[in-house]
Amino acid sequence: MPIRGFDLASKMGIILIPYSSLSSKKRLAACQVSFDGFYLEPGDGKEYIFYNDMMGYSRLNMTILHEIGHCVLGHHDKMNQDEAEAEAKFFAKYAAAPPPLIHLLNPKGPKDIKDAFMISLQAATYAFGYYKKWLKQYQKTGSYFAYELQLLRLFEKSA
Repeated sequence: MPIRGFDLASKMGIILIPYSSLSSKKRLAACQVSFDGFYLEPGDGKEYIFYNDMMGYSRLNMTILHEIGHCVLGHHDKMNQDEAEAEAKFFAKYAAAPPPLIHLLNPKGPKDIKDAFMISLQAATYAFGYYKKWLKQYQKTGSYFAYELQLLRLFEKSA
């Protein structure tokens, strides 16, 4: 922890391109696609995330995680874009501060999550709210789902 979108993208072989590296004409075009960033798979066998590097780290990281979500979830132009955006947003939220990892912290509030996961206070507030919902389900069953156990094992290995 924290989960870094830049590292994850690199491990996935996704090429990261900051807007500042583009010509002014291409930078303007990129901002018209999305002010924050976007995922592109042009059919050359490579995947790209273009991102606005004029933002703070927390927002940049969430943008990269969001765009990785589009990649992992197999989103494409012919999909319902509202649905694709909602899925990628959830992916980023979950990837940045997964409830099983939050649970290990036993947070008192959003600030604990903000500090541990290096996310904005706004994102931490959402994560804390989601964690509370997740915690109710966890307390009913007393156990993690299989994918949550896999996630926890990943972080045991890196600790």
